[in-house]
Amino acid sequence: MTETTISQATYDALVAELQELTTTGRIEIAKAIESARALGDLSENGDYHAAKDAQGKMEARIRQLEALLESAVVVSDEDSVIDSVRPGLIVALRYEDDDESSEYFLGSIEERHSGVEVVSPTSPLGQAVVGARVGDWVEYQAPGGLLKVEVVAIRRA
Repeated sequence: MTETTISQATYDALVAELQELTTTGRIEIAKAIESARALGDLSENGDYHAAKDAQGKMEARIRQLEALLESAVVVSDEDSVIDSVRPGLIVALRYEDDDESSEYFLGSIEERHSGVEVVSPTSPLGQAVVGARVGDWVEYQAPGGLLKVEVVAIRRA
């Protein structure tokens, strides 16, 4: 199982979401299914099929959250010095032959930050930049070939 690095705030939010889905969410879906059953013929009952579909999606999300929380590694770097790229930070990268830099959050998609793309630490780019310092150039293999990026800045999310 692959570890997922997340902040304490994200961990707490995911635990709360899981709690909500496994309690109130399941009760509401059960009520919706029961109401739809009361309408009659299930083979042509759109409400019933919609409720069952919603139930399937909710149960899939519950399994996803359980797996994510089981493999979660909570990081806290509030007091630590930012001297190199590591999960939980935002890194500004400039591609070779490009004048502009782009910011990426290195971590789980569950920790999206508005305006910043998420890069998994286990992706080729994520693996290449972990441990790099401002000013370092790193290379990684992308589907289109070998790419080279410069670490321009590192900051907390």
